[in-house]
Amino acid sequence: MQLHLPDPAYIESERARANFRLALTAALCVVAGLWVLALLDWGLALGLSSFGVRPRTLSGLPGVLFAPLLHSSFSHLMSNSLPLLVLGTGMLYLYPHSAVKVIPAIYLGPGLAVWLFGRPGVHIGASGLVYGLAIYVLISGLIRRDTRAVSASMLVFFLYGTLVWGMVPTTANISWQTHLVAALIGLILAVLCRRSDIPPRKRYVWENENNDFPDG
Repeated sequence: MQLHLPDPAYIESERARANFRLALTAALCVVAGLWVLALLDWGLALGLSSFGVRPRTLSGLPGVLFAPLLHSSFSHLMSNSLPLLVLGTGMLYLYPHSAVKVIPAIYLGPGLAVWLFGRPGVHIGASGLVYGLAIYVLISGLIRRDTRAVSASMLVFFLYGTLVWGMVPTTANISWQTHLVAALIGLILAVLCRRSDIPPRKRYVWENENNDFPDG
């Protein structure tokens, strides 16, 4: 399979650098917001974890919206913070148009599935976002011929390849259902959005020369 090199004039432009800064800033704001919320919760004993997803209960349905914002401990939040920063920046920078569809789907979809089919208990945490973004970026790099997508896919594999163990029921206090559904959503959307966010391809001299010949 021939890989396409993005046009250097595109990826090295001031606009591209501004887009990266914007993506990084947005991801940083999301992670910072999670920390502010967690500190307020733990410092003021607000008990916000009660707003998590509670499967098949009416009171637990709002958790579909709030659960990704809540964490049970500092270690829980810390384990999600760096992946969210890295994957969020990559998603917003490389796939800005797809992100409008992908992020809401992996934010809400896993919570809704867990509410319908999950095990009893309270499900909270942003790990669903982490899994959905990781699988989207990973699969996108496997099915696209863009070198940037391939590079991002390889980075995700080396940094977060072990996430696969979070999609099987190995630990009682880990919501593996959330991880699995988020990963499936990320995979499906990576296939459906494979023709979106294609950067301009670098054209070689010989390609331009061929275009000079008339069709006969």
